[in-house]
Amino acid sequence: MIKVGIIGLGKMGGIRARVLAQHPAARLVCGADPRPDAFSREFPHVRVMSDYRAVLDADVDAVCVCTPNRYTPEVVIAALEAGKHVFSEKPPGRNLQDIENIIAAERRAPGLKLKFGFNHRYHAGIQEAKRIVDSGRLGRILWLRGVYGKSGGTAFEQEWRSDKALSGAGILLDQGIHMLDLLRMFCGDFVEVKSMVTTAYWNIAVEDNAFALLRDAAGRIAMLHSSSTHWRHRFSLEVFLSEGYLTVNGILSSTRSYGDETISVARRQFDSGFAQGTPREEVIYFDADPSWEREVDEFLRHVIEDTPVATGNSEQALKAMRLVFAIYENDLAFMASPSAPGAPSPRGRGAS
Repeated sequence: MIKVGIIGLGKMGGIRARVLAQHPAARLVCGADPRPDAFSREFPHVRVMSDYRAVLDADVDAVCVCTPNRYTPEVVIAALEAGKHVFSEKPPGRNLQDIENIIAAERRAPGLKLKFGFNHRYHAGIQEAKRIVDSGRLGRILWLRGVYGKSGGTAFEQEWRSDKALSGAGILLDQGIHMLDLLRMFCGDFVEVKSMVTTAYWNIAVEDNAFALLRDAAGRIAMLHSSSTHWRHRFSLEVFLSEGYLTVNGILSSTRSYGDETISVARRQFDSGFAQGTPREEVIYFDADPSWEREVDEFLRHVIEDTPVATGNSEQALKAMRLVFAIYENDLAFMASPSAPGAPSPRGRGAS
């Protein structure tokens, strides 16, 4: 039985706690958060402290770190130094130095497991898409396009993710990093980046849109649009191959606001005049979201079986962060603006 503590008891901490509470190999022992009221009502038998160090001092084998970006590297490093296995939400901090510091701490604790929550890899639609591509039935990848958009909302400017001091950067680091991780899942490393990044609408000191072109060593190109001005939630990952294409549309969430999760699959049709521009598509629907359970189960199995972390490891986190910051740094105009990571001014659009 793996005894687990959770540091950060907000939305993500609650999701992880519900999964852990149902897992036969885990026992949720304690948690830490400055405001634990809602969590304590749902989990009255779990001891909750206000200081995360109390969780590290408790009799736990592993911790889940579900804190805002500002605190993530400090807590992850402290947990590793305390001899705890760590499952941490993404991103692994606010900048590249944060993940580099985490990796240095991981190397000092070689017997411990460290996994980051790149949850989208565990969605059934994404996993089926990867199986289709890997089967070779649609040939080789030519190019990809990923769109991940948030609608924003009346309280968007007041969320911690819009606070540069807590988040470090905007929508690309917060949500776009998931799509970048998926693009890497299909293509591997990218060697060239072209980008435009902007704060187009929201009165925040971080970006609300990022557009990027990425090219790998084989010449394959991936396009990315990460946005918090999409005015509706949208997830779309298109993979075009030499013999056809597939599109993952929607991704299941607790609110279902991204719509149904589906894959559309088609083969190119040059020899049929009536279908040349509209080939016959097969649509696969996914009604359940087992991603949270799969992800936590894999982490616990790594701990129990003492096996290397294959998905969500620190090397993948570092490479995803490098892509994020390469996109920022390629747009020199953005890097000169107050919204750029590291820029001293906290002003957003319309501020004086």
